Amino acid sequence: MSEKTKGQKLLKELSYKKQNYFEAASEEEKKAIFDYAEGYKAFLDAAKTEREACAESVALAKKKGFSEYKFGDPLKAGDQKYFVNRGKSVVVFRVGSLPLEEDGIRIIASHIDAPRVDIKQNPLYEDSGMAFLKTHYYGGIKKYQWTAIPLALHGAVVLKDGTKVEIRVGEDAGDPVFYINDLLPHLGQEQMSGHANKLIEGEQLNVLVGGLPYPDEEVSDKIKLTVLSILHDKYGMCEEDFLSAELSAVPAYPARDVGFDRALIGAYGHDDRVCAYPALTAVLDNETPHTVLAMLVDKEEIGSEGNTGIQSKVYEDLMEEISIALGANFRKVRAASKCLSSDVTAAYDPNFANVYEKMNAAILSCGTAMCKFTGSRGKSGSNDANAEFIGEVRKMFEKDGVVWQTAELGKVDIGGGGTVAKFVANLNIDTVDLGVPVISMHAPWEVISKADLYSNYKAFLAFMK
Repeated sequence: MSEKTKGQKLLKELSYKKQNYFEAASEEEKKAIFDYAEGYKAFLDAAKTEREACAESVALAKKKGFSEYKFGDPLKAGDQKYFVNRGKSVVVFRVGSLPLEEDGIRIIASHIDAPRVDIKQNPLYEDSGMAFLKTHYYGGIKKYQWTAIPLALHGAVVLKDGTKVEIRVGEDAGDPVFYINDLLPHLGQEQMSGHANKLIEGEQLNVLVGGLPYPDEEVSDKIKLTVLSILHDKYGMCEEDFLSAELSAVPAYPARDVGFDRALIGAYGHDDRVCAYPALTAVLDNETPHTVLAMLVDKEEIGSEGNTGIQSKVYEDLMEEISIALGANFRKVRAASKCLSSDVTAAYDPNFANVYEKMNAAILSCGTAMCKFTGSRGKSGSNDANAEFIGEVRKMFEKDGVVWQTAELGKVDIGGGGTVAKFVANLNIDTVDLGVPVISMHAPWEVISKADLYSNYKAFLAFMK
């Protein structure tokens, strides 16, 4: 063997290079990638809010024979259960046959909320021939991206008699849509000279909902009254019922294939349903001797707060209830448990290369991406997983042929972000972030690779084996 050939062989053996999953996949696996994406797109279209994602997850679980669990219910090996928290988060789990104190629980934690524009509690007003709803945006958005696009209205209203009404308008072909006005370029010179985060102020994100005067000359605010009369006729609402409503304006776009080759998916809410759906389906599809659990939680986009966010004690309580029902010491179970905190990461974008460090950025279609740490600057607010646990996960992926990569969220002094990992790790559970790279994260329409979506699913199956 020549020195040149020897060196090439050694380079191949010793060096690390990310691999495009489409190139590595067989024709059979490519078909599986594209087939799996169809189910995911259907899930996205049905689940544009955390309430809808919770309901759709429960429906899929029921189809697989899962039944509802309530605190205090008995459990045994082989049980398939789901637990709903206030209709806004859901935990789906299988009880395994291995001793819980020694084996722990294999956990995948994802979130099902997404950035959006929420309707205020006293929102409806009329001005200059138009009726609007005032809003308060939810999560980190570029406000200007939410103007001049078709919007749908989703949510729930509790009427003054206690009746809960579900609202979903703007998704069907015959539905009207809604709109946030922007300024025409002819008059936008001053607007365009400002900083991007000032192009549109939060209080300008008012949703246009009407323009037809009520046919009565004796009343004021005729357009507002038309809107109120429609809401009353269709939903039994009066204006006061906005006080006990949770309504959100979300993009009225369906999930669509992107590109001539259909390798990508464009949609609202990839962050983080592109991880939640694989987490859910991995538990539903995977029979394993381990006890496995997928947490699909709310409120991540605003810090995981509240009684439906991951910081709520209800998830720890649920794991304790499972332990008690199986006769196990919960502290021992926690210490033996392992978690993949599955949230999206930023995909390297050559159009904005200056904010990435390419060697450590996630590359589209190179598989699900592991983030050893999140946080910002000096890893502030990060879980920073230990090398031993990462080594263990590597072995799982290697054994099952999972194509995956490592990633971080932008350059050290530019990027940063956080997710649910640190809150699970605080329970004394080994945890690392693993998720799908996203282009245009937090935009009204984000883009992901079908290969990365399927890689995430395969990674979860490997973790649960």
